Formats: sequence, C-alpha cells, structure tokens
Amino acid sequence: MSAPPPAAGPEDPRLIEARRRLVAACVTGTNGKTTTTSMIAAIVAAAGEPSARITTLGAWVDDEQVADGVSMDAFLAGLERALAAGVRTVAVETTSKSLASGFAWRWPARVAVFTNLSRDHLDYHRTPEEYLAAKAQLFLAQPPDGLAVFNAADPSSALIAELLPPGRRRVACTARGVHPDCAALPLALAADEVRVDREGTRLRLAPSDLADALGGALRLRVIGAVHAENALAAALAAHGLGYPPSAIRAGLERFPGVEGRFQVVLREPLAVVDYAHTPDALARTLDLARELADASGGRVWCVFGCGGDRDQGKRPQMGRIADERADEVVLTNDNPRGEDPERIADAIAAGVHAPRARWTRELDRAAAIALALRHARPADVVIVAGKGHERTQIVGPRTLPFSDVEEIRRVAGRATPRS
Repeated sequence: MSAPPPAAGPEDPRLIEARRRLVAACVTGTNGKTTTTSMIAAIVAAAGEPSARITTLGAWVDDEQVADGVSMDAFLAGLERALAAGVRTVAVETTSKSLASGFAWRWPARVAVFTNLSRDHLDYHRTPEEYLAAKAQLFLAQPPDGLAVFNAADPSSALIAELLPPGRRRVACTARGVHPDCAALPLALAADEVRVDREGTRLRLAPSDLADALGGALRLRVIGAVHAENALAAALAAHGLGYPPSAIRAGLERFPGVEGRFQVVLREPLAVVDYAHTPDALARTLDLARELADASGGRVWCVFGCGGDRDQGKRPQMGRIADERADEVVLTNDNPRGEDPERIADAIAAGVHAPRARWTRELDRAAAIALALRHARPADVVIVAGKGHERTQIVGPRTLPFSDVEEIRRVAGRATPRS
C-alpha cells in the first residue's frame, strides 16, 4: 500500500514534522489513482517548485526515485527527502487498505480526490460497502478548510459527498457527463468533447471560470479518455491548492504518463502494457483499444489472466469483457500464486458461453505475449493487461523476474535475451 497503516505506539517524528510542513493532496478510487497523483506532481513542477509524489510504484522527488516499495519506511523516507528538497506540496496515492487501517486520520489531506469506484479488493474488504467505506475515510478525516474533488460521472461520489459536513468545500469534474445522483455536486470543470488517437488525447472544455483560464482546451500526451477524467481531477486539486492555470495547463500537457498505465511499448503493431486487473479497468482499456484499432482498420488482441488467491468472483466477468471487446484473446497466467493456473483459466473461460472472439490458451505468459505479437498485423492493437509496472511474477512459492514491457521489447528485438 502506498500510504501505510498506523504503527503501534508513538508516532514517528518524521511523520509529525512532515504533517506540520507539507500540504497533502491525496487521491483515492479504484482506477486512475497513480496517474492522477502523478499529474498533480507534474503541475507542481510546472509551477517551478520542487515536487514529490508517493504512489504504489514508490516515492519520487522531482524525477529522482528516492524510495522503492510500499512499506512504512519507504513512505517516511519519501517524506524526509521531500522536506530536505524544500517541497511544499506532496501528492499521495492512498489505497483502500491504508485507509481502512486509519491512515487518513494521521495524514489529513488538504485536498482529497475521488476518481471512481468499481469492483476490487473484495478478498480484503469482503463487501462493496466496506470497500466504499474505506475510501470515504480520506474525506471524513479532512481538516475544516479541506477541499473534496469528485468525479461527477460516478454515483459513488454522491454517496461520499453526503457524509461530509455541510460546510466542507467540494467541487466536481467530468469527462463523461453527470450521473443523476451527482447533479447536486458543484461542477467546476468538464470536458464536452474528448478525442483520442495514437498520439494522445484532446479535450474541449465546457465554459467555466477555470476552463476559460486554461484556454478552453487541453492536449495530453497520454492516450485514453480515462486520462481526461484524471487530468480534470488533477487540475481541480492543483487549483484548490492555489496553483495558477498556466502551471496546470503546462503540467498536464507535458505529463509523459505512468509506467504500466496504457504504456505504449511498440507502435506497429501498437503494443500496450496496462495494469487493468479489474473488470471495469479491463473494459475501459479494451474500449480504448477498439477505438484505436477501428481508426487504423486493425484488430484488438487481449493477453491477460487473473491473479491467484484473490477475488475469484471477478474472473468470469473479465472473461466475458475480454470476449465482448477483443477479436483475439490469449488467456494466460497473471500471478497464480498458490492456485492451479489451469483452474484460474477455467474460471475466466466460464464467463464465456458463446465466444465472439477467437480464444487461445497459453499459460506461459512470455509465450503468450510472443504469440500475440507475432500474429498481430501492423494496424492491430495488442493489449497486455493485468501486471502493468510489475517486474516479477509469483508462481507458487517463487517470485520470478518478469516484466511485460521487457517481454514485448524482447520479441521485437529491443532487449537483451533473458539469462
């Protein structure tokens, strides 16, 4: 978890000092947390300040990674280095597990951002209601002068907003319209048109004070309509912290993306590594792949599996989503952990009763990636989903070196062979 649970006994003095000197912008939700957190840090940097971000990928001060992993020591090391560098605002990705452990009450967020909510981590939280309640802690623990930023397209935003004290400042953004349940949220920034191509994402902004100050449009380097939502949320968070529109625009338009989040590794075919490991995330990723493939006259490939010893209920859902949205599905291993890989694959395939796509089962993940790339045409889009930034694969009791990005490069002849 990026934001650690509280430790027993007295608080670490580093946390006390960081809480006194740093302003926290924290992001939670099911999807988009890492990207939105990183976008906020990019805006801070564009304003000419030293920036810091702490995510599930590690801790960075400016472009230097100062801590790896998600332990308490790594989190505190990131804060310590941020203070030493003169950072004023730190952007923190906050997971549901950390929030359920009480983190938000020890690290109150001046600005709290909610991206969206869909099925995830039910092996830990047991029910969707518990999962939502954990997310809500970030907002309930805010100081009286805090700002809550919501996604007006997601009905869970309204559920959290109802829990806030009447005087708490709140704003909303959307790139997908306003859900009826969210009609009462004050809409401060919206995209009324989003266009995506292989070079990036263009947003036309609906008129508002902030939209007008941003020039009425944004051109992002990252690919995908989901990034429109992330960018608007990051813009509202930064604006709430006092950063000028010029820095917001520059930071968002320069933002290069996050490792393993719709990361383009090859251009022909368009080979993409994405962390999509939930039904909603996989659906969004494949919808984007379809949009890109249709524009080039190509097909959509999906290479994916599901993790072992985790939420089993999502497996048939993800199989159905892959079948509905891809032309070619290569079913493979994710992190099988202690489960039988064949049983995991069977559970995924059970969600598909009359296949629309052509399915291939290849449980060796490296071989599955190679199979897709060697049969894909230049106009095709190949999505390798589920592991994203991860550099290992957990098979039984072993943790083995493995990177989807490096496997794609290896097939393309751009990486050294595995030893």
